[in-house]
Amino acid sequence: MEQFKLLVVILLSAVFVDNYVLCRFLGICPFLGVSKKLDQAAGMGVAVSLVMLLATAVTWPIQRFVLDALNMGYLQNIVFILIIATLVQILEMLLKKLSPALYKGLGVYLPLITTNCAVLGVTINNILDGYSFVESMVSTLGCGLGFLLAMVLFSGLRSRIHESKIPAPFRGLAVTLIAASFVSLAFMGFAGIVENIFG
Repeated sequence: MEQFKLLVVILLSAVFVDNYVLCRFLGICPFLGVSKKLDQAAGMGVAVSLVMLLATAVTWPIQRFVLDALNMGYLQNIVFILIIATLVQILEMLLKKLSPALYKGLGVYLPLITTNCAVLGVTINNILDGYSFVESMVSTLGCGLGFLLAMVLFSGLRSRIHESKIPAPFRGLAVTLIAASFVSLAFMGFAGIVENIFG
């Protein structure tokens, strides 16, 4: 029961309290670049979540059983980036074959998942936090869901902004960054809720 409670806390914290985009400010490039349309935002959120899960499933055992065992932890960043790049290339080929519309909609942002610091951050932070494999996968699932939630919420907000009359000095990137800061502030309010529920 305690293990289940811990996994729930890890999941909820990753989605709401430690949201990688809105609280840790990782993965901002696709957050700002692909959130104009809901279908593209959701597609990018799902793609990043899938890459995060696959990357964690591959990097955690490599870190524990290869890099740590051979005392080569200093190669962590290079090895993790190579793994993430490989997974993104595979995902890109699959999307091109299975969903050409989504592939075209994501455009240049799809290969940029390779350099998305949120993906690398999740894999490294799971190791640094000392999570077991199961805890790492739950944390990564939460981070992916949090990324997807942030993308979808911000996409809805941007569509409302697009339909509004914005004063000239705030049009474009300025109003986008202001709106992102408000969404970030809203998510920071979740911090006390998880602590109060689970102690």
